[in-house]
Amino acid sequence: MLLPYMNKELVEAGCDEAGRGCLAGAVYAAAVVLPVDFENELLNDSKQLTEKQRYALREVIEREALAWAVGVVTPQEVDEINILNASFLAMHRAIDQLQVKPEHLLIDGNRFKKYGDTPHTTVVKGDGKYLSIAAASILAKTYRDDYMNGLHSQYPLYGWDSNKGYPTKKHRAAIALHGVTPYHRLTFNLLGGDSQLSLVF
Repeated sequence: MLLPYMNKELVEAGCDEAGRGCLAGAVYAAAVVLPVDFENELLNDSKQLTEKQRYALREVIEREALAWAVGVVTPQEVDEINILNASFLAMHRAIDQLQVKPEHLLIDGNRFKKYGDTPHTTVVKGDGKYLSIAAASILAKTYRDDYMNGLHSQYPLYGWDSNKGYPTKKHRAAIALHGVTPYHRLTFNLLGGDSQLSLVF
């Protein structure tokens, strides 16, 4: 059973990101403020849910949350500032857009770059512990999936409709055969192992 909040007396926003380990595509993050009495038996870590369940829950979250927002960091920005900072920046951009100002942030993971003077708590595997982080996980995942599905229509050779940019054998084989796209993260080890890719645009 996921916990509804860490601090009942504060306006609390849960934050999570999606796409950190991908070879291609933007990093997405979401921030969600839920009512303290929010309940949903299905809401859990997005990785534990089916695609259909995630999209059904997205509608529930967007309808019932006090506030929610999604932040995006481009592949080019990932290459410029590194993936860890990109994850923090995506969360910051999501928090920036919240219509309700949070008084405390619940961050999935073990590291975070402080957001202004807002107190935060990092929670390892928080998307399996707190409802607001689980809700943010679902929004980040589904909005990023929508984005990668759109990119797949432009670059169908890489299988982004199924791998969503993650380093599968098929994805790496396509990179080796066809080269990179403008959406690949050039600072990542795109071919795996010790291979060095000659980047041709």
